[in-house]
Amino acid sequence: MRKKLYMYLFFFALLFIIFQYMNEKQIYESQENDIALLKSKVDKYEKVNDSLARQLMDVNYFTLQGNDNAMTYFEEVGYEASDIENQVKEHIYDLNGKKGKNPIVPYDGIEGKMKINKVKFLNHRWIVADFTDGTYWGEMVLEYYMNEDESIDLNVIGSLLYGK
Repeated sequence: MRKKLYMYLFFFALLFIIFQYMNEKQIYESQENDIALLKSKVDKYEKVNDSLARQLMDVNYFTLQGNDNAMTYFEEVGYEASDIENQVKEHIYDLNGKKGKNPIVPYDGIEGKMKINKVKFLNHRWIVADFTDGTYWGEMVLEYYMNEDESIDLNVIGSLLYGK
């Protein structure tokens, strides 16, 4: 009787071990599939990230902060490019608050005063700016100079005005 009991226990243990092995094998294969899927997603996202990084470098090439030569120009005269950018932006936006016509926008506002909305620094000399009176808008290219006395000179190189 004891031999039968041991034999039943042995078969039960063997069946349990086989069941556990099959169950763990399925879990392992499922995890391997998940890992492979996640690796392929990571590869895909790394390619997308690399592509976006290249595009960002291309976009930032024509910016003051992305142009090493322009930044070096300011560093050689004792300025930080980011400080110059902030000072010039402030100066341009301050001109929006002056009474009368904005002195750097070459057009009179039809529906109100023309104001500068946005500026983008291209390098150590040029800025692209967007302006509007609320209905009409335009864009212009400005040339800027930071003088030794830290005053700022702005000259309009070209501009376009668009309708409604």
